[in-house]
Amino acid sequence: MTQVKIVTDSSARLSATEINDLDITVVPLTVMIDGTVYADGETITGTEFMDKMAAAEALPKTSQPALGVFVDKYDELTATGEDVQILSIHMTDALSGTVHSAEQAGQISKGDVVAIDSQMTDRALGFQVITAAKMAKEGASRDEIIAAINDVRDHTKLYLTVPALDNLVAGGRLNKAVGFIGGFLNIKVVLEVIDGKITIAAKGRGMKVINKAYQDFYAEMATHGSIKRVGLSHAGNLEDALMVKEEIKQRFPDAEIFVDQTSPIIATHTGVGALAVIYEFGE
Repeated sequence: MTQVKIVTDSSARLSATEINDLDITVVPLTVMIDGTVYADGETITGTEFMDKMAAAEALPKTSQPALGVFVDKYDELTATGEDVQILSIHMTDALSGTVHSAEQAGQISKGDVVAIDSQMTDRALGFQVITAAKMAKEGASRDEIIAAINDVRDHTKLYLTVPALDNLVAGGRLNKAVGFIGGFLNIKVVLEVIDGKITIAAKGRGMKVINKAYQDFYAEMATHGSIKRVGLSHAGNLEDALMVKEEIKQRFPDAEIFVDQTSPIIATHTGVGALAVIYEFGE
């Protein structure tokens, strides 16, 4: 019987229990802070990163995993002698070329590898990975798993509130002219990931635009048949994450809610204070 192994990258917000119990292989991205390179989730945690970023002389630089790292992981997973297929699920290529490295590594590896662009990141990527890993443990085929995670993707919304544009501009994720105007006028933005692309859902002066965004999220969530899973990922903003969690618990008591510090990779781009509201809805 063919066994499907699930691989992802460290931008996926997963608990240690989920990784261990579901036999998920996580390939770390790296971040360089003032000349020192750290492996996300291995030599630096999200919380440690926030402290180091605050003290850094320059904006940290993120890097996708090297091709050889993927090849080694794939070969290791297929070296057991069993009939193994690999499904490698990664963050949107709008943020990183990780999925392309995974694809190239799959062509070099001795294993049978399919690499997928989740068109998401963070816990939204995590939703797909968890679904895939559970199905793999139950003996589902790779094609069945791909169909299922595509359905998860199509029923997932990812919003990100960003109180300062400095990191997005410095990292090349927003036009520098937009960043200058934003800083000058105290502009805050709300971003949405649509079809793997980062779009501006709302913008305005002061925190009122972000406070309104939360209310808009709740209203939109209420239009769906059910809310299955919610991810609240923050960049040094646990207070707001817990506030939103309590509001969602009251409005959608059956939803599974996961709160976590986002990865250093995402925090580098968003800067301090960002909060992602991610949810999967039913029909």
